[in-house]
Amino acid sequence: MLNNIDYAQAQSSASPYHWDNLPQVTQPEFPKDTIDIQQFGAKGDGHTLNTQSIQEALITCSKKGGGVVLIPAGYWLSGPLELQSNVNLHLNDNAFLQFTADFDQYQIVEGNYEGKPSARNQSPISGGNLKNIAITGKGTIDGNGDAWRMVGKGALTDRAWRDKVASGGLISDDGKTWFPSEKTKRAHEEKRSVLLSEGRTLADFEDIKDYLRPNLLVLTNCEKVLLEGVTFQNSPAWNLHPLMSQHITVRDVKIKNPDYAQNGDGIDIESCSYVLVEDCILDVGDDAICIKSGKDEEGRKRGIATEKVIIRRNKVYLGHGGFVVGSEMSGGARDIFVEDCTFMGTDKGIRFKTTRGRGGIVENIHIRNINMSNIVDEAIFFDMYYWTKPPQANEVQEIPPVTVETPQIRNIFIENVSCNGGKVGVFVRGLPEMPVQHIHMKNLNLTVNKGVEIKDARHIAIENARLHTASEGPIVYIESAKDIALNKLDVDQKQPQHVEVHGANSSNIAFENSTIDKNKVTFDYGAHADAVRVN
Repeated sequence: MLNNIDYAQAQSSASPYHWDNLPQVTQPEFPKDTIDIQQFGAKGDGHTLNTQSIQEALITCSKKGGGVVLIPAGYWLSGPLELQSNVNLHLNDNAFLQFTADFDQYQIVEGNYEGKPSARNQSPISGGNLKNIAITGKGTIDGNGDAWRMVGKGALTDRAWRDKVASGGLISDDGKTWFPSEKTKRAHEEKRSVLLSEGRTLADFEDIKDYLRPNLLVLTNCEKVLLEGVTFQNSPAWNLHPLMSQHITVRDVKIKNPDYAQNGDGIDIESCSYVLVEDCILDVGDDAICIKSGKDEEGRKRGIATEKVIIRRNKVYLGHGGFVVGSEMSGGARDIFVEDCTFMGTDKGIRFKTTRGRGGIVENIHIRNINMSNIVDEAIFFDMYYWTKPPQANEVQEIPPVTVETPQIRNIFIENVSCNGGKVGVFVRGLPEMPVQHIHMKNLNLTVNKGVEIKDARHIAIENARLHTASEGPIVYIESAKDIALNKLDVDQKQPQHVEVHGANSSNIAFENSTIDKNKVTFDYGAHADAVRVN
C-alpha cells in the first residue's frame, strides 16, 4: 500500500484472469488430406491469374470435409480469395502469393473503417462466419499495396520518387503527392467520405473505387483461426484484421509494410476474444499490434469488447506504436496480457489512446518484461485527447458531464520495462471529467529526454523506477492530479532533478524513498506545498 492507495483492489473483482491463470485459446484441427492448387490448373509463373484455380481448390477441399490446400514453391498471381471452413491454406517455402494490381478484379463491398460500415474494395483474403481455418507455412503473401496507396514525395528518397513517377499514375498540382489513378486523386482532393451513411449505396462509390484501399486479410465472425509461419507484407491498408472473431492464434508470422504506408497497421484485433499473438516480427507503417472494438456510437451499439488476449515474445521494428489500445475502443478492452516483447524504433512503445465521444472502458491490462530502444516519442503513453487539442495549464475550460460517450482507462499494471532512447519516459493525460486512474507501474529503467508527466489522473503509482534524463526540464511534472505515489524513484544525479506541480486540484502526492530533493519541488497555478510529501 502506497500513500493510502489500495492497489490490491484496483484489479476488477469480476475478472478471474491473472498471470497464473491466463485465458485458454483453442486452435483448429484439420484432416491430413491435401489438395495441390496445380490440380486445378494453377501456374506459378508470375503471370497467370490463378484466382479461379485457388478458389476452386479451397471450395473443393471444404466440401470434402476439410484438409490442406497446398500452394507449392512458385510465383502465384491471384485476385481476391475467400477462405473456407475446415481448410488450411498452406504455403510451402519459396511460395510467393501476390495479389494483382488490376483493381477491376476487386468488387466494392460493405466493409469496416474505424469501426463503422464503409465502402471498401474486397480484401485480397477474406472469410466470414467460418470455423476451423488456417494459413500456414513458410511462404509469403504480398498484397501489392504500393499499387493502391498514394504517397508523398517527402516520404521517399529522390530515386524512389523518380521511379514512382516513372511507373505511371498522376501527380498532384503542387508536385508533392503521387496517386495511382484518377479515381484515387479525385477522392483525395474532394475529401470524399468512405462511410456508408445518408442513404449511400455501394454503386455511389464507383467513381472513387481505387481510393477504397482494402485490408490484406479480414476475418469476420470466425472461430478457431490459425495464422502461422507465413510472411504477410505490402498490404493496401491494414495487414491482418480479425473482427468479431474468437479463438485466434497468430504465431511466428512476419508482418511487413513500408514506413510510409498510411493506415499500414500490422495486426488490428477488433472486438475479438481468446486471442494469442506470439513469436511474431512486425515492421510496419502505422500501429503494430493494436487492440480495437469499434468507434463511437457504432462501436457502443455493437458492444463487443476485445478481451482474453495474450501477446508475448514479439519483436516490433518501425511502427506508430509497439503495443496499442485504441483509439477505436468504444466497445471496451479488458483482460489483456502482454509480456516479453521488444520494440525497436517505434514512435511510441506502450500506447493507450482515446478521446471524448468514444465511450468504452479499457481495464485489466497487464504488461511486463518489455524492452525498448530508440523510441521516437514516449515509452509509456496514456492520452485521452487523441486528434484533439488539449487545454493549456490552468486554462479555463468547460468540463462536460460524464455520459456513455466518456471513455475510461483504469486498472493497468505495467512492470519490468527498460527503454534506452525516447522523448518522455511516462506520459499520462486523462480528462478533467474522467481521469486516467489506477495505473500501477514498477521496475522501470528509462533513459529518455524527459522523465514523467502526469495530468488529470488519479491513483497512479510508480514504484522502483530509475530515470536517466537529458532535459533541463522537470524530472516529474504533475498537473491537476490526485493520489499519486512515487516510491523508490531514483534520479540520475548528474542532471537537474526538480519537480513541478500545477493546479489547485493537485493533492495527495507522495515521493517515498526517492532521490528527490524536497527543496526542488515548485508549485504554480494554485498548487500548494501541502499537496506534496517527500520522505
